[in-house]
Amino acid sequence: MSEHPFAPFVRILGKGPNLSRSLTLEETHAAVGMILRDEVEPVQLGAFLCLMRVKTETPEEVAGFALAIRDSLTIPPDMPQVDLDWPSYAGKSRQLPLFLLAALLLAENGLTVAMHGAGGHTTGRLYSQEALASLGVIAATSLGQAADQLAARRFAFVPMDVLHPRLPDIMGLKRVLGLRSPLHTVARNMNPFDAKASLMSVFHPNYRSVHRDAAKLMGMTELACFKGEGGEIERRPEKPCLVQGLRRGEAFEEEWRPTLQTGPGHDFEMDGNRLRLLWRGDISDAYAEATIVATAAVALRQVGRAETMEAAQSLAEHLWTDRRPDGLLATRA
Repeated sequence: MSEHPFAPFVRILGKGPNLSRSLTLEETHAAVGMILRDEVEPVQLGAFLCLMRVKTETPEEVAGFALAIRDSLTIPPDMPQVDLDWPSYAGKSRQLPLFLLAALLLAENGLTVAMHGAGGHTTGRLYSQEALASLGVIAATSLGQAADQLAARRFAFVPMDVLHPRLPDIMGLKRVLGLRSPLHTVARNMNPFDAKASLMSVFHPNYRSVHRDAAKLMGMTELACFKGEGGEIERRPEKPCLVQGLRRGEAFEEEWRPTLQTGPGHDFEMDGNRLRLLWRGDISDAYAEATIVATAAVALRQVGRAETMEAAQSLAEHLWTDRRPDGLLATRA
């Protein structure tokens, strides 16, 4: 009986401490293409994901994995040019997803923001799709609808299963395998709509350089990656924030200074409706507003709206003060 075509990829990763090695970008691309076409056995998929995860993913593997996903997507021809790619996969457990208001603020002020994510893979967390619904922002149910939403209001949230139906199954294997899938890392690099710039967050600081180097291998030129609160793209304004990434295709790193002296308390209610009240100005929360402004500032700097960190912070403060309280997603020309 002949060997299964996927077996060589498992063998490369699992041949032992002296003979195994990481996959090349091309090998990873080929392997993941087979996975997405459902051409592998379940036991092979589990072995592949665990072996890659245990040794930690290389930039070449992350890039090959992400490019294989992108190549499998059917993007509508009328998809607008996206300015900012915003992956959201971690969920929040201690503080509301305040970064959502930063993303919507940017959309209100002329940036086309495509957010994509998954929910429910970790208990006890509030995910973006649910929180956005409390703001009246409904997730796209197809890539065509995502294109329409981006054209109409410069913002769309695209669930992972809308990107590709196999992706939630792969991520959901954490419950079976007991390990996070490499997809938890790769999803941040997907940039499915080929946005001009991308933001990324990490749980573990050493992954900043992995995401940056993978992005460069993918041909991306604008990336800002930092350790976000809870793993989401959200700055903690009371702490210094080291941002690493790409600017005009060249690697950079810069440290943003704190804008507050004290941190928040634990939000035990996690009531998504408070996001709308914050936007409308019906409630005041200095920490929340500082978080929104600080997060928006990183994005404004990365997309070229400001030349310095100080100018980006000042612009973000102005945009937040000048927002339309009764016009969430009422974009400005």
